[in-house]
Amino acid sequence: MNLLKAPTSWNMIKALLLFSLLKSSLAWSISIEDDLQTHHFEQTPTRVVALNWSMAENLIELGITPVGIADIAGYQSWVVKPAIPVGVTDVGTRTEPNLEIIQELKPDLILLSSMQQDMLPRLQKIAPTLFYDSFNAKQDNYLKSREIYLSLAKLLDKQDYAQQRLQHLEQELENLAAQLQQHFSGQLPEVTTIRFNNPATVIVYGDNSMSQAAAKRLGLQSALPQKASQWGITQKKITELAKVKDGIVVNIEPFAFSEQLNKSPLWQAMPFVKKGHYTTMQSAWSYGGVHSVLYLAQALTASLLTIESHD
Repeated sequence: MNLLKAPTSWNMIKALLLFSLLKSSLAWSISIEDDLQTHHFEQTPTRVVALNWSMAENLIELGITPVGIADIAGYQSWVVKPAIPVGVTDVGTRTEPNLEIIQELKPDLILLSSMQQDMLPRLQKIAPTLFYDSFNAKQDNYLKSREIYLSLAKLLDKQDYAQQRLQHLEQELENLAAQLQQHFSGQLPEVTTIRFNNPATVIVYGDNSMSQAAAKRLGLQSALPQKASQWGITQKKITELAKVKDGIVVNIEPFAFSEQLNKSPLWQAMPFVKKGHYTTMQSAWSYGGVHSVLYLAQALTASLLTIESHD
């Protein structure tokens, strides 16, 4: 009797196994919306190429090592944090990546961001490609950065990890704000962050910039307010900085013209320079993802703590 029933039992086992595999496959199926369309994935991507530094940052902050990143040397000079893990392949520049190298890496996901949309048709022939418009004048760029981070966390099965990282970010920002409150005895100065294009012109970070988002989270107001724009930046002649009378100006490194600037009589005549209210801060990427706000805030806080409080 048992031998006669064996084939039927085996067929049932095979059916159950098939159902289990199908259920498992369906469990991994996911739909993700980027800023152009909805994409469907049947399994979690594991080999990801990031052609934008903010996308590379997001991956590393999700505990994922990309197989390829564009312009690694530039990232290490300008972005710095989070550090790129060992073994990542450089796939060329952000504007003209090497498609052959990317194809050799056999990615199952490619990530693009602002100003790279024209690459889509070529890259989509290699692997599924997501495009996120990280910086846009019609949106709050900081809130958008959180949205992108959580979208990638969902696709890459890192949602719990992402929430932990965001909680850590919020706690660290609160700690930094408390340090500044103590240092300045509750009377926080107005602060403006800049980058020099050259000794004659500067980029001033205003509303909708990640730098200003970091400053706001620290409780700081701008010493030279600028209207919101796509990147949150406004180019100014250096003479415009003379409008900063009592506030602090912080220049984000790297800066190749420091010696030339310090010898300039015009620069030495600036009100904030005379008062010792000018300083530099370590390099942090001002066009990054959500975690760049923390790195900017850390660098800004460390810089401001070197300014004497006039209580």
